[in-house]
Amino acid sequence: MATTSSAAESGGDIIRLEGISKHFGGAQALADASLFVRRGSVHGLVGQNGAGKSTLIKLLAGLHHPDGGRIEINGRSFERLTPHLSEELGIHFIHQDRLLVPTFTVGEALFLGREIRIAGTPFLNRRAMQRRAAEILDDYFGIRLPNSALISELSTAEKQIVQITRALLNQPKVLVFDEPTAALVRREADILFRLIRRLRDEGITIIYISHYLNEIEALCDHVTVLRNGQSVASLPIAETTATAIAKLMIERDIEDMFPKRNVALADDILTVNGLTSAGKYSDISLTLRRGEVLGITGLLGSGAKELIRTLFGLETSTSGRIDVAGGTVRSVSPLKAAGRGIALVPEDRRRHGVALDLSVGENITLSALSSFTRFGFLNRGREHAEADALIRRLEVKTEGRDALVRTLSGGNQQKVAIAKWLSRQCEIYLLDEPTVGVDIGSKVEIYNLIGDLAARGAGVIVLSSDLPELVGITDRILVFFRGRIVREFLSSETTPDEVLAQSTGSAEVLRHVG
Repeated sequence: MATTSSAAESGGDIIRLEGISKHFGGAQALADASLFVRRGSVHGLVGQNGAGKSTLIKLLAGLHHPDGGRIEINGRSFERLTPHLSEELGIHFIHQDRLLVPTFTVGEALFLGREIRIAGTPFLNRRAMQRRAAEILDDYFGIRLPNSALISELSTAEKQIVQITRALLNQPKVLVFDEPTAALVRREADILFRLIRRLRDEGITIIYISHYLNEIEALCDHVTVLRNGQSVASLPIAETTATAIAKLMIERDIEDMFPKRNVALADDILTVNGLTSAGKYSDISLTLRRGEVLGITGLLGSGAKELIRTLFGLETSTSGRIDVAGGTVRSVSPLKAAGRGIALVPEDRRRHGVALDLSVGENITLSALSSFTRFGFLNRGREHAEADALIRRLEVKTEGRDALVRTLSGGNQQKVAIAKWLSRQCEIYLLDEPTVGVDIGSKVEIYNLIGDLAARGAGVIVLSSDLPELVGITDRILVFFRGRIVREFLSSETTPDEVLAQSTGSAEVLRHVG
């Protein structure tokens, strides 16, 4: 049931969620939370995992119903929304997990449930649908996607384009973007940002949810901060900073954002000499010492990620040598790498780092099952004790070892991905973008964990495109550019800007100009 308020259709807030509360059993997900979104603006919504962002957005989508509070959309008051009503009101969602049917074609996905039919017949007007989709794809993105292409054949960026196009076909009033850049490379993200600004200029209201506060600062007009189920601040972006927003999210100062322990470095645990992989990287030499956190960075295609994959045996080199703890590795495979105490925590934790449909406990002990087995029988007691100990040590927020990993937040899934190797007592940790898509509070916990690994004598290599992070938590940084290491920095003596200049090649340009 809806009632119309005195708010005018033009100007003012298009969305008002005021004093919203929501319980799930005995847990309170939202407590007096509010979200006021001005018409024709880009409004950021931020908060740590578990702060209430998803619950609030699901209320807006009609997937949950509030226990208390007021909902007002476009001047009309509602007791609750349904998915159909939300869509009727012009609210559409671009989901983080790209909710598209993989076996559908692009054309079927775009017009599912809204098919255009030939007048007076039950037959689909495929030509009209293709023409309308092509118009939007060309106008907003400057591309063409074959209508016959399967969704499963598309890249992540192309799937997102299909989602946005599907929404634009319905002339939306509000578009909600949920972590839209989590799986995009920088070039794709820049295209998305230009599109969002254009949509705002055309009068479409945007709600933008992201863990990347630099994106919130650069893109949004206004931001609402949630903490522990409550809205703790709603501010014009012009009156705040990313640092101030982060402080509101975690309720503490950011001076200790990058905790770095002073660890005495010991002997070399990993040495790479003249490693080459044709077309990927050339003549790579480096050392990693016990207790050291070594940073690696570079643009996409610089060879940095390919090197990490080679060290774990996922790719091969054409020449060069790898020594681990003084012994030369003749050929590397993931099995041999793990046997030599090398662990890899991959960037895409959901696909490659954890088994989503296994429990937390099963994931944690997965790589070390042989240590809990005797005469072919698994000692469940020892396995459970190890899992419980690591859950406590890493402060994994879970209902218990039997909870499915897919139910955990991104930060806690990452902790489980690391715990999997801790149960095996590895000596070298390769962490590929370890905090991508992780909220600020969980980032600090992961940084502390990296410090713990170094303090107990492990060597840690961190590949990251987050340069303040890399400078803050490492001892040294190696910069890759076009397949080579072009610069080594002591982290305590450099800045993110200096590292960026080397990784983009702009330092070389400046030298030539000078």
